[in-house]
Amino acid sequence: MNGLGPLLPHDLLWGMTPAQLATDAPDWAFAVLEAGQPVVVRRALTAPGQIAVGLRGSRREQRYPALLALASVQRGVRPEALCHRPGTRLLPAFQALQQLRGELDALGLVWGVSGSAGFELASGVAALHQHSDLDLILRTPEPFSRAQARELLALLECAECPVDLQLQVPAGALALREWAGTAPRVLLKSAEGARLVSDPWNLQEQAA
Repeated sequence: MNGLGPLLPHDLLWGMTPAQLATDAPDWAFAVLEAGQPVVVRRALTAPGQIAVGLRGSRREQRYPALLALASVQRGVRPEALCHRPGTRLLPAFQALQQLRGELDALGLVWGVSGSAGFELASGVAALHQHSDLDLILRTPEPFSRAQARELLALLECAECPVDLQLQVPAGALALREWAGTAPRVLLKSAEGARLVSDPWNLQEQAA
């Protein structure tokens, strides 16, 4: 099994085979699975025994949603397992990651690398380019104030490349940039879809 416990969005999983794809899936999707590349867990409701995943090709527009049988998962990697893994190429995203590690560790919260940088660090497959953003997650099970969000955003904006950080909250995820802003409500993404909320940590508001 995967060794991770309950699977979470942004986890990378190995074990999906081309036979599990829909017959009308694009050719590149079959190719990446034949090459043994991982898939990424995405937010969506599924039947028991299945997990919603996404495949990524070599081009930005090559993204494909699929379902993976849990029994097929051979191993997995969480984003937080990648935050201290060194990048093997001299690219702005990896330079930004190196620059930010100490500051993010100092928050005292679990953080990780997702997106193209996480995919490359976990798989060794070149997914980044010179103009790629750095995608990060920060696990915030307890309320993270808007003042804290603004401080963190100011730190990220000094990095070598644009940084997109998502706060992972009990009910889903939201963009740090939105929470650091002034809008009274922010977009919370969950398995059930996206909705505007005033307090992303208020589970009663999410259930209303």
